[in-house]
Amino acid sequence: MNPDHHYFSVTINPHTSTGELSVLFSGEGRPVPLHKMGPAVHDYYLIHTVLSGKGTFTQLDQTYTCTTGDSFIIFPGELFSYEADAHEPWHYVWVALTGRSALPTLSVLGASPANPIISGSNTKKIRHLYRRLFSCFPQTAPPAVEDMESAGWLRLLLHELANAERNPWPAQSAHESAGHRQVGQAIRYLELQFTQSVSIEQLARTVGYHRTHFCKMFKQVTGYSPMQYLLKIRMERAEQLLATSMTIDQVAASVGYNDALYFSKLFHKWSGSAPTVFRKSIQQASTSD
Repeated sequence: MNPDHHYFSVTINPHTSTGELSVLFSGEGRPVPLHKMGPAVHDYYLIHTVLSGKGTFTQLDQTYTCTTGDSFIIFPGELFSYEADAHEPWHYVWVALTGRSALPTLSVLGASPANPIISGSNTKKIRHLYRRLFSCFPQTAPPAVEDMESAGWLRLLLHELANAERNPWPAQSAHESAGHRQVGQAIRYLELQFTQSVSIEQLARTVGYHRTHFCKMFKQVTGYSPMQYLLKIRMERAEQLLATSMTIDQVAASVGYNDALYFSKLFHKWSGSAPTVFRKSIQQASTSD
């Protein structure tokens, strides 16, 4: 038994997924009064949903009181802390997730580091979905199959959160909500069209905004400019392809660069090493394993 909890249970996904959206682990806990986590940072997304009781959650120097039906979302790299109430400590469930679609999916929900609370969830439905997540691991199925099943339940959980009535902390206008949807649409476009020549000017017009306003809004939601986000997508994909037998020219073309030399310069700036050096380090690591 965890000494800081009356009840504590966690289940881990044994499969290391590189997919669009994947569960890392999930759990349930009933901490003791005034149990506190943080200040700290995570390198993954972590959603807690309160089943009963209450507590406080702090992120970006903003503190929220969360009670039954509220979910609070920790974003990667953001300093956070949370604490159970002294008299009515919360009982909550949680899921950690990762993947290329994690940020755009949460953006569709209207969630961001500055707006990390979703309120009004049906706790009966939510608890059922979390329990289905718990039951995915471990089973007799291969880990990759368990990973697929958990990803399916995760999507249903996120869908349920999307249907919840949000408590506007901080207040969010209809225009800002529409802006989040448009940024999510732009992110989806970049993830699907990163191999093509992308015009940020044209992308801004497509989602209905002037380039300057669109770029400002995009960075507020994601922490990146559109071009930085596009570069991130391309370079992360290039890292994956460099682990294959493809030539540098082929890798460059596969991530949207017809000029392999230009790609190599960008990749060196991104990773700190040239593509050929990066490939050798992967091969050496594989050999040592």
